[in-house]
Amino acid sequence: MTQLQFNLDLDVLKEAVINSNIEAVVRSAIVLVLNEYMEKERDEYLQAAAYERNTERLDYRNGYYERDFTMSIGKLKLKVPRTRNGEFSPSVFEKYARCDQAFVLSMIEMVINGVSTRKVTHIVEQLCGENVSKSFVSTLTQKLDPIVNDWAKRPLNGSYYPFIFVDAMYIKVREHHRVVSKAVYIATALTDNNTREILGLQVDHVENYESWCRFFQQLKSRGLQSPKLVISDAHQGLQKAILREFIGTSWQRCNVHFKRNIIQKLPKKDTGEIRTMIKRIFEAVTIEDMRNFKEELMSRFAENSRYAAALKVLDEGFEDTIQYMEHPLAIRPHIRSTNSLERLNQEVRRREKVIRIFPNTQSAFRLVGAVLLHYQQTVYAKRKSLSR
Repeated sequence: MTQLQFNLDLDVLKEAVINSNIEAVVRSAIVLVLNEYMEKERDEYLQAAAYERNTERLDYRNGYYERDFTMSIGKLKLKVPRTRNGEFSPSVFEKYARCDQAFVLSMIEMVINGVSTRKVTHIVEQLCGENVSKSFVSTLTQKLDPIVNDWAKRPLNGSYYPFIFVDAMYIKVREHHRVVSKAVYIATALTDNNTREILGLQVDHVENYESWCRFFQQLKSRGLQSPKLVISDAHQGLQKAILREFIGTSWQRCNVHFKRNIIQKLPKKDTGEIRTMIKRIFEAVTIEDMRNFKEELMSRFAENSRYAAALKVLDEGFEDTIQYMEHPLAIRPHIRSTNSLERLNQEVRRREKVIRIFPNTQSAFRLVGAVLLHYQQTVYAKRKSLSR
């Protein structure tokens, strides 16, 4: 370990004390200490003090160069010692950079939480008196890549996930000098302990059967087993992909989306009675009652052409929408719709709106992945079991 005996230029420090505020005093003291520390490190590297003749000398001094070093107290101008062969490198920049990791992570946190890079540069200027460019902030966010990638690729074979929720949202990405729309696939799940977990994400060109298959295959390659139930909207490519990739798994059509689809097909006026009967179906306690109430509604309005379109939607999608009734009563409210995933998508959308157009696909994956990882650690990981 380097032992320092400082011979500081106290005149410089006195001048800072007499003529400046306490911040300047602190900055001047830190500059003096760091410069002396680097000088002693060079002596140890050379194995010879200044002007010392020594047969064990490894190299020779070659003056200094100035380098700006930004810490949380602002920018410091240091005198960095050099050697002739150029192989000497002081540890100050690496060592003291660790002290400012909290500051760098705070900048990254601001970006994750939806603060624009322009606002981040303004905040940094207020804190440090140092303006940083938008490109610098973007470079900092790239530090998230290995963290997000490791989390997004983590094994899933350590747990069984009986209920999986999937959905896709669209974002704007710049690609080949054009702005294109891309789909972000997100999967969440309930564990055997009835806690929520975000399984993964994928950014793809479009939402179709092939892309959903790729997403499910990626999850399976990480050890995901076929669940009891997959909950989603009624995208045809998604339904087909579920049947192909998860043998023996049932599909639960989102209850909320389904009721909305029925209501949209109803006439604008005089629909109070049928709306009440639709509501009664989905408030029934047993699956037998649901089926009976549904058949009663179908018979009641079968001859009314005004309701033909709505009845068709109800009849064709009904069984897929009541699959959750085959599972324990306590868990049913949590698996009948994709509402929990919709709320998660809103968290992503809130950050995405700040950026509006991602510069490339990797930056989109980075930000969405960071938001999901942050949400997992700060919200889902702290919630108790849903059955408690």
